[in-house]
Amino acid sequence: MEKHAMYYDTIVKLTNAISQCRDPEEVALVTAESVKTAFNAKGCSVFLVDRETRELGLVASSGLSQEYLNKGPVHFMQTIKEAKDAVPIAIYDVMDDPRIEYPKMAKKEGIVSLLGVPIISHNKIIGALRVYTAEPWEISHSDITLAQAVALICGMAMDMCRMYKGYKTSIEILKNMRDKDSYRSHS
Repeated sequence: MEKHAMYYDTIVKLTNAISQCRDPEEVALVTAESVKTAFNAKGCSVFLVDRETRELGLVASSGLSQEYLNKGPVHFMQTIKEAKDAVPIAIYDVMDDPRIEYPKMAKKEGIVSLLGVPIISHNKIIGALRVYTAEPWEISHSDITLAQAVALICGMAMDMCRMYKGYKTSIEILKNMRDKDSYRSHS
């Protein structure tokens, strides 16, 4: 039961923190930091899919070195083939799994296990959330479910931030148009 309390506590804290964000990058950073802490992991990264290059672009991370983060392009379909079907990836040993693009860099970084889940918004995969551990991790169904829930919240929050920015821009444009019309009618 204690583990369930941790999961609920994580969701509540994360949702509360994300609800204060007004920028998608801030949502990603809060998510990465919260997930790293919740899982007591080595690190966490949030990626978004670049639809043209089919690469995962890093948006935020916590606990990982710049050298590891700059290791090279992360290809969406190569590293997470199952992502197309929104299947989570649980890798116990990154040195012994063909889905890992940069196993030597992972070893150098001290990464042993990885959990990756897609970030989904409006039934489309928009990115990936990855949790990295320095110790072998027997990833449980509850761990996967928590990561999926966090990824869904992250995706929804990023969309809300984009809409908020769009609405804010539209209001500014309308105000400027109104001010110009007001100025013309007084001339």
